[in-house]
Amino acid sequence: MNKHINKISNYAMVGGLSAVAVVGFTACGDTGADINTPQQQEQSIEKKGASVTIEKQANGSYKIVDEFPSSVTRVILREDGKERILTQEEIDKLVKEEEAKVEAGTSKLTQNPDEVRESGGMGLAGTLMASMAAGMVGSFLMNKLMNNQNYQQNRRTSYKSPSTYSRSQNSFKKNAAANKARSASSKKSGFFGNKKKASSRSSSFGG
Repeated sequence: MNKHINKISNYAMVGGLSAVAVVGFTACGDTGADINTPQQQEQSIEKKGASVTIEKQANGSYKIVDEFPSSVTRVILREDGKERILTQEEIDKLVKEEEAKVEAGTSKLTQNPDEVRESGGMGLAGTLMASMAAGMVGSFLMNKLMNNQNYQQNRRTSYKSPSTYSRSQNSFKKNAAANKARSASSKKSGFFGNKKKASSRSSSFGG
């Protein structure tokens, strides 16, 4: 009888140690999962803006020389050997000027691309509205331009080279896909989080 009791207590002790070990491993696992490396933290920043660099050409026109998704929208201007970031006031003024030209029918954005090329190319305001930043800095004007075929063609020629245009388009497509995946992941984790909360509430009521 004593031997039987000893066996039961031994099993209970082993079972208890196993439970402690499992809890210990689980805790270690949770701690590791919560630590984000700087690279992961950088990737977790959602990029909904655009950073665009516009450069003045020798003939006085302007071209987009670089463009990529960014967490904030900014316009970098290179001219006369200097580089600077345009202020919000400067951007608003350029958008307003181009909107007035679109209304008057004199904007190069809506003209035949061949005529734009022959006239020496696009000005600063037009080039800005041809960039990916246009939707953030002049959404109202963009609504007027989106269905204009000349605008769509002039957009391509506003980039310094076809490769610059392709690089920009690819970077924004990848960014859109990443944002979509991030949003889906966030919704999924939120769903399971709610389920866990609901489950713990029901078990506490049951207890």
